Amino acid sequence: MNNDDVIYRHRLRILALAGECGSVAMACRLAGIHRSTFYRWQHMAERFGLEILRPRERRSPQMPNSIPVLIEQRILAFSLGHPGLGPRRISAELARPTWGGFTVSPAGVWRVLARHGLGTRSRRLALIAGYAAPPEPRRAEPEQERHLDVSRPGELVQLDAFCIGRLAGTKGVVWQYTAIDAASSFCWAELHVTPRNPDVRFASALAKRVAHELAVCGWRLERVTTDNGSEFRNHVFDEALRKLEARHTLIYPGRPQSNGCVERVQRTILEECWKPAFARYLIPKYMGLRRELERYLVYYNFDRAHTGRLTQGRTPAEVLGAAKMYR
Repeated sequence: MNNDDVIYRHRLRILALAGECGSVAMACRLAGIHRSTFYRWQHMAERFGLEILRPRERRSPQMPNSIPVLIEQRILAFSLGHPGLGPRRISAELARPTWGGFTVSPAGVWRVLARHGLGTRSRRLALIAGYAAPPEPRRAEPEQERHLDVSRPGELVQLDAFCIGRLAGTKGVVWQYTAIDAASSFCWAELHVTPRNPDVRFASALAKRVAHELAVCGWRLERVTTDNGSEFRNHVFDEALRKLEARHTLIYPGRPQSNGCVERVQRTILEECWKPAFARYLIPKYMGLRRELERYLVYYNFDRAHTGRLTQGRTPAEVLGAAKMYR
């Protein structure tokens, strides 16, 4: 804050003080200004807005490439309605006809959010939840960008389990079992309760569901990669994949990036589904979270704007040809 900002705030305070005291003369005496000055400021503010009270050299010029106020309001409304989305995702969604079809760069979206103190996900979630969320650790940028070499759906499906935690009224631990097709980014996820660790029964059932729905769309489950968890490093799971005629590959211990697609989609679900859900609900319940996950997966697979290298702007359902399976 500089001297010009102090002057601007002082003028606003004098206008407010007159309303509090109920007397312009008393407010001018307390502030040490003449009443003609007060009335001049009041007339300017009523005619041109409060921004006119800034010193002339501090008024923000209207640049040719500045974002209109209406679009800025839509960006703020959309970001608060979807606090888990980042600037690039907000830019992609607002470019669709459903949300107005106007083009704003991710940098422009971030500048609007930062100008209003909403530049990070934690701040947007804190505004909705009513508490100050701890800052997220800064992520190091990868030195070299690597990609999976897949050409068709079903060629590679990655599975993993994610711990949601213990919920009120639920006996045991809630786990999220997640699968994603690397070629189409189509995601499957289910919530199940176990006494402690993930159960191989639910992992096997998810693999069978993935194989069945791929077959409905005309694709075959060829290969599955998992980590070395007990629910996957199990003869029951291997037998289920053998019946599905799919190969099972275990990643090297300590290298979760080898299963990067499913790790990344679990983080996306955490940011765009679970954090907003836990921020909205006072006491999250198991069945409520299941409904939240089902709704989010329909949005993720059929309606969400994807900017991946393989999807190229298409939704996962369009790549997989899954519209006939659900709709």
